[in-house]
Amino acid sequence: MISPETEATILRLFHAEKWRVGTIASQLGVHHSTVDRVLSDAGVPRAARHKRRSMIDEYLPYMHQVLKDYPTLPASRLYEMVQERGYPGGPDHFRHVVSLHRPSPPAEAYLRLRTLPGEQGQVDWGHFGKLSVGQAERPLMAFVMVLSWSRRVFLRFYLNQQMENFLRGHEAAFAAWNGVPRVLLYDNLRSAVLERRGEAIRFHPTLLSFAGHYRYEPRPVAVARGNEKGRVERAIRYIRSSFFPARRYRDLDDLNEQAQQWCEGLSSDRPCPEDRSMTVRQAFEQERGKLLALPANPFPTDERVEVKIGKTPYVRFDLNDYSVPHDHVRKTRTVVASPDTVRVLYGKDVIATHTRSYDKKAQVEDPAHIDALVQHKHAASKHRGMDRLRHAAPSSQPVLVAIAERGRNIGSATAALLRLLDRYGAAELETALAEALAQGSPSPPSVRLILERRCRERGTPPPVPVRLPDDPRVRDVVVTPHDLNTYDHFEETHDDDDPTG
Repeated sequence: MISPETEATILRLFHAEKWRVGTIASQLGVHHSTVDRVLSDAGVPRAARHKRRSMIDEYLPYMHQVLKDYPTLPASRLYEMVQERGYPGGPDHFRHVVSLHRPSPPAEAYLRLRTLPGEQGQVDWGHFGKLSVGQAERPLMAFVMVLSWSRRVFLRFYLNQQMENFLRGHEAAFAAWNGVPRVLLYDNLRSAVLERRGEAIRFHPTLLSFAGHYRYEPRPVAVARGNEKGRVERAIRYIRSSFFPARRYRDLDDLNEQAQQWCEGLSSDRPCPEDRSMTVRQAFEQERGKLLALPANPFPTDERVEVKIGKTPYVRFDLNDYSVPHDHVRKTRTVVASPDTVRVLYGKDVIATHTRSYDKKAQVEDPAHIDALVQHKHAASKHRGMDRLRHAAPSSQPVLVAIAERGRNIGSATAALLRLLDRYGAAELETALAEALAQGSPSPPSVRLILERRCRERGTPPPVPVRLPDDPRVRDVVVTPHDLNTYDHFEETHDDDDPTG
């Protein structure tokens, strides 16, 4: 407690002498809080007690007038205007002062939106990080739909937010509830609204077809009116706090199974915000009968893309390669994909079916496609060999016909004759084949014996086999022989130029 004389001195020093609170406290030997109490009891505002005179004070009336006329004027522009009128201060402190004196916009009041049972649902996506699948890292997206009256939540996770998964989420929610709300509210998602100009809205045509199939009204919320779909936003926050933290799961299927159990269990047992005397489960049982009935057939939600097949028998779809029959290379085919299966279509015919992979750079193959390609390559190789024999040694054709009539393997006989062609040449092979036919022994061993005998009769050693690679660009290359007299000419020239000659 201080005396009345000290209180009077404090008031005199503050009002008459313009001393600051700290100066009064130090000079009178009292605590600054005591000075503050005395001034508060005297009705002095706290801001006035601690106010320092500033170089900006004389410009405040002008600033107030400008901000009154232009409430959203940037502080940088206002600083330039005050600087032109002589203000010597820096811009940083000026921005702080403007933030204190700028008039605040009037707070907007919102009506609490109420709906009837079965009348409305709200839809949105939530991003929950990424999920690694093999070499791929895919976004983990949560599709969330909530019934506005009972607050029943549906949750399903997908690896992207494309239109197909957007519609699959709807169908899964409708199936889980065995009904459809009459109106669904959407944020301005790309999957729902393609373009918006004021009140003019252009919906995504696929969503319109989907809504027509299930007979509900798609309705986007107004721009910057998050309160209109606050139920689904609160549901996503609830999922982030109640379901997802510290959640362990093996894969996407396991996560979705746990999400279904959570929706049917803990989420449904919470109190209903519309009527806290009952749970969400009890409210949903009342709302279920007010939902629209499901149509007889589901809406097609498979992904459908046209894919150009390259020179290898694979189609590229969603970061992975899927095998197709080899006779479809260099053509365009249609890929139709569900969450579990990838089909390749040629018209109405299904030419390949595979289990869908969410990995990256994986080759998903049907063994039958690969075996057919190998057999085709073998057959093509045999036909190319027979064609080469026919052009090099015409007598090979009747020899191969005779071999086939005896039930022998044409492929091995063709390969043996090709080896003899490479070793002895076309002229020698043709002579040997004609002789084998004349002797009635048309077989590769007989032809080989004839060729070896002719070498012995000429006194020449048998040719050494040269192993060439399988690449036809090397094996089938034609080497033009040169006249050896050319080399004799080079030797004669060398002898004439020899200084020791």
